[in-house]
Amino acid sequence: MLKQIAILGSTGSIGVNTLDVIRAHPDRFSVVALTAAKQIERLAEQCIEFKPRIAVVADAEGAGRLSKLLADRNVKTQVLYGPEALVTAVTDSGCDAVMAAIVGAAGLVPTLAAAQAGKRVLLANKEALVMSGNLFMQAMKTGGGELLPIDSEHNAIFQCLPDHFTKTPSDHFGVEELWLTASGGPFRDVPITDLADITPDQACAHPNWVMGRKISVDSATMMNKGLEVIEAFWLFGLPLEKIKVFIHPQSVVHSMVRYRDGSVLAQMGQPDMRTPIAYGLAWPERIDAGVAQLNLTQLAGLSFSEPNLSQFPCLSLAFSAAKSGGTAPTVLNAANEIAVAAFLDSGLPYLQIADVVERTLHTVPTAPADSLETILEVDARARQIANDLINKIKS
Repeated sequence: MLKQIAILGSTGSIGVNTLDVIRAHPDRFSVVALTAAKQIERLAEQCIEFKPRIAVVADAEGAGRLSKLLADRNVKTQVLYGPEALVTAVTDSGCDAVMAAIVGAAGLVPTLAAAQAGKRVLLANKEALVMSGNLFMQAMKTGGGELLPIDSEHNAIFQCLPDHFTKTPSDHFGVEELWLTASGGPFRDVPITDLADITPDQACAHPNWVMGRKISVDSATMMNKGLEVIEAFWLFGLPLEKIKVFIHPQSVVHSMVRYRDGSVLAQMGQPDMRTPIAYGLAWPERIDAGVAQLNLTQLAGLSFSEPNLSQFPCLSLAFSAAKSGGTAPTVLNAANEIAVAAFLDSGLPYLQIADVVERTLHTVPTAPADSLETILEVDARARQIANDLINKIKS
C-alpha cells in the first residue's frame, strides 16, 4: 500500500525536497495534504501535480486564489485556510506520516496535533521541540506514533545510535556524547567587529547548504545550532553537558556519536537534505534519494574545531536558555524569530540580533512549560517585548 504523506510547509526548501523524493517513488508514496503560507502559485503547481485531498493556506484571500487556479485545471483538492486548517490537514487527510517543515513557532500546534494523533512525525521543525520539549515528547508517547528527526544533524545521530537505544539515563548502551557539526556559516572566519554592516543577502549566502532565508541567518549567527542542541536534548535524552558542537566547514560529516569504548560513529554524505528526508520517509528501509554519491578521494580534507562563543553570542544564549529550562527556550526562539525578521527587512543591524534576544530573555520571567496555553502566552509576550526593543533601536 502507498504511504500517505502530509507536508506542512510544502513550498519551502524541505517541502520541495520532500516532493522531489516522493516524485521519484510513485509506487511507495502518495501526497494527501499540502500546506503553504503565501506562495499560492507554487502550491497550485504542487496540487496540480500531486492532487492532494487537502490544501491549506494562510488566509481567505489566498484560499480564493488557490481555489480558482485549481478549478481552472479541474483539480478537486479541498482548499482550507487558517491555523485550525493546519490541524485538519494532519488529522482529517488520512495521512500516515507528516513532514513537519513549517519554519518557526507557527508549526508547533499542527505538529503537536500530529503527535497526538499517532502519526509518524518527520520532524524538520525544530522549534516544536525547542518550545514544548517535554509536552511534545509526552504527546508522541501518548499518541503512540513514531518520531524521526529530519534535521541533517539529528538524523545523522539517529543513524549512528544502536537500534536498541533508549533514553533512560541508566541505559544508554555505551553512548557517551553526541557531537553536532556546524559549517560555521558564511562568517565563521570573519571577526565579529567586521560584521556591523552585514546585509541580509550576505547573511543568507550559506557556503554549503541551500536553505530558506530565516534558517540561513540562523546558520550565520549559529542560533540554528543552539536550537539543535535543545532539540537533541529532548530527542535523545542525554544531559546537556554531553551534547557538543564542532565547526566542520566541509559539511560532509553531519554529526557523530562517541561511545564509552572509544569508538566514534559518524554519518557522512553530500550536504543535501534529500538524504535525511528519504531516510525518514522510508525508514527502516533505505531508498534512492537522488543524491550524488560521496567520493572521498575528491575531498581535500576534513577539519573540526570548537566554536568561539564570543564570535557567536547566539549560540551561547541558546546554551544558557537550555540550562534554564522551562519557558526560556520558548522566549529564546520567539525573540530570535522577531529579530531575524527585522534584520531581513533591513530594520535591525545584524549584530543587534543577539542583543535583542538577550534582553528579551532577561525581561520575560521563566516559568514551567507545562501546558500549551502557557507556552503560547510566553511566546506572544516574548514577541511583543522583542518588537518593542527593536522599535527603540530603530527610533
